[in-house]
Amino acid sequence: MEKPIVYVVSDSVGETAELVAKASISQFNNSHFEIQRIPYIEDKQTLKDAVLQAKEKGALIGFTLVKRDFRQYLLEVAKEHDVPAIDIIGPMIDEMEKLYKTEPKLEPGLVHKLDEDYFKRVEAIEFAVKYDDGRDPRGILKADIVLIGVSRTSKTPLSQYLAHKRLKVANVPIVPEVDPPEELFTVDPAKCIGLEITAEKLNDIRKERLKALGLDDQATYANMKRIEQELSHFEQVVDRINCKVIDVSNKAVEETANTILHLIKQR
Repeated sequence: MEKPIVYVVSDSVGETAELVAKASISQFNNSHFEIQRIPYIEDKQTLKDAVLQAKEKGALIGFTLVKRDFRQYLLEVAKEHDVPAIDIIGPMIDEMEKLYKTEPKLEPGLVHKLDEDYFKRVEAIEFAVKYDDGRDPRGILKADIVLIGVSRTSKTPLSQYLAHKRLKVANVPIVPEVDPPEELFTVDPAKCIGLEITAEKLNDIRKERLKALGLDDQATYANMKRIEQELSHFEQVVDRINCKVIDVSNKAVEETANTILHLIKQR
């Protein structure tokens, strides 16, 4: 005896209809159904052919078609040939349109575009964490953007903010006692962005940071002479790289990020 067949018809990949078909099949003791997927429907003739195939095999059709004329046509042809056809997504779209008074786009494959966008964002966030604070200089060569700056210039929050824009960001701290990674001088300078800050502003930020940690705000970390030494070293490094520099002294993270995004568009 031939296996029962369910035809899955879609103007996209057909994954949604197949998942519904599998979930339905799981409710039967005889789970040896065959699922035949017919994806990327672009014309009505293919719909008619699918109905005729289903009729020949004694099968039913489950479909996800966003275009109304395709949905209506398939239902009409299926009825004409006495083939059971289940509209999986159409009723939901129609009811949402009525209830929310909003026109649907009716474009096939949008869910996959959203999924792709989501996974790119997650990948970028994971990248930012992995290559935060110069942990692994190999990230410099893989990154879309490399942020360079002394401590407390918002490198980490900026990396995370830009990661949500699907950009892979590595950031590198500049410290006089530590040679910058060699990768900084071999990567495309257009990818590198220096984060500049005034000594006075950095002094204020570092003092507040020390207080928040319950430490003495007169520590070397917040000492003006030390800060000036760090900033001088930073200038030497970015001059050697020959990269763009953004003054973050009085900028919020979002403002700096928008400046960086603008630079990328220009690039």
